[in-house]
Amino acid sequence: MSSPQKKALCLYFEVHQPFRLRRYRFFEMGNEHYYYDDYMNESIMRKVAELCYLPANRLILDLIHKHKGKFRVTFSLTGMVIDQFRLYAPEVLDSFREMASTGCVEFLAETNSHSLSSLTNREIFMRQVSTHRNKMIEYLGVEPTSIRNTELIYSDEIGSWMADMGFKATVTEGAKHILGWKSPNFLYCNTINPRLKVLLRNYQLSDDIAFRFSNPGWSGYPLTADKYAGWLNELDPASEIVNIFMDYETFGEHQKKETGIFDFLRYLPDAILKKTPYNFMTVTEVADAFQPVSVIHVPSPISWADEERDLTAWMGNDLQTAAVTKLYSLSERVMSCGKEALIRDWIYLQASDHFYYMSTKFFSDGAVHAYFNPYDNPYQAFLNYMNILSDFEIRLNSECPESDHDTELARLNKSVEARDEIIRQLELKVSKIEKEYSLIQKKVGSEKPVKKVGARATGVKGKSEKKTTEIKKSKAGSKR
Repeated sequence: MSSPQKKALCLYFEVHQPFRLRRYRFFEMGNEHYYYDDYMNESIMRKVAELCYLPANRLILDLIHKHKGKFRVTFSLTGMVIDQFRLYAPEVLDSFREMASTGCVEFLAETNSHSLSSLTNREIFMRQVSTHRNKMIEYLGVEPTSIRNTELIYSDEIGSWMADMGFKATVTEGAKHILGWKSPNFLYCNTINPRLKVLLRNYQLSDDIAFRFSNPGWSGYPLTADKYAGWLNELDPASEIVNIFMDYETFGEHQKKETGIFDFLRYLPDAILKKTPYNFMTVTEVADAFQPVSVIHVPSPISWADEERDLTAWMGNDLQTAAVTKLYSLSERVMSCGKEALIRDWIYLQASDHFYYMSTKFFSDGAVHAYFNPYDNPYQAFLNYMNILSDFEIRLNSECPESDHDTELARLNKSVEARDEIIRQLELKVSKIEKEYSLIQKKVGSEKPVKKVGARATGVKGKSEKKTTEIKKSKAGSKR
């Protein structure tokens, strides 16, 4: 057991925005292949960047410099949010890159698409993690050594895959039904492959900040940094680590600036470092500094979503199950096809948010599911998504047929497209010839020399007639 002074506070933040889909009508299938609401995506990104990402990043950088490296945090940036930063808010990506250069911020690997691939196929999951790891190297200059899965989804099997990929540690939910009598305030390891360390979220202390911070009806309101430090001191003295995991949008977006959330973050490091035995550590630093107290058995996947901490947020009804099943049934054909446009759409359609919007959990977690939800109800979300997925499949069948029937259909489609292109080219040529002919006609009709030629011809004709008359008169005189 570690000494009482060796205690760690691990702050971890998830950063994610999906590419939201536009309203896609049934009659557009087969004709229109662009699926995204660019205006909404840019508007939301710019809004959250101004309210959260930029001010929170500035504050954390200031705290890192102020405390000379003693304040340390961990982030996971989804592949999608990196793509949106590049499109709509490059200055945010620059600020994350600046944080990475301090050496006090760790960035975790994850699925590139913020997807549910770990629930469907090991190979797809590993491929997406590899893609994301390369993206982190390219855009942030860091190679992740630890990993988190989408929405902290974890099971014994998924953890073993992470270990097989060489990762040191992962983060997941300290759910009651897997902990039993155990505490989340210790380090654990994977049951199948103990090389993977497992950090469990202390959901009570995490949600005090993420959800209850601005609630005047909460017994802990108002929450200050000193009060929070006091709660840490009240934990079991044997506790070794406290994992505080939350959405980064907590700062300035979920909890508005006016609630004092930034002031809370500003004074938190001082309160923790001066008034508690805890030191700030990143996920990998915790894995290196502590020994697991035991394995943690998670036979069925858990997550950090909703009250149940299970998968029902994304696969809890028939709509969601049908959409997920249909989507991943196309996976191998998409990858074997290799078409860049199809792969891009395939990536964006996998975002777990699309299935989250289809949730019918109105009562226990309805407010959470409504946040940034572009749809009026889950049925509308399902129909819109399936319309898009149907068009995607039409394109896939055209580019990469599944059966002889599809092959013949694709051949006929391409034949029709080739015929249409020939007709279009011919129509352009005919139109060009008609325009040229029309210009010639106008030019000929407007030129005066044409009239002069006519007049000259008339004059010649008059002299000829005069000469003929004179010959006739001459002949008449000779007869007399």
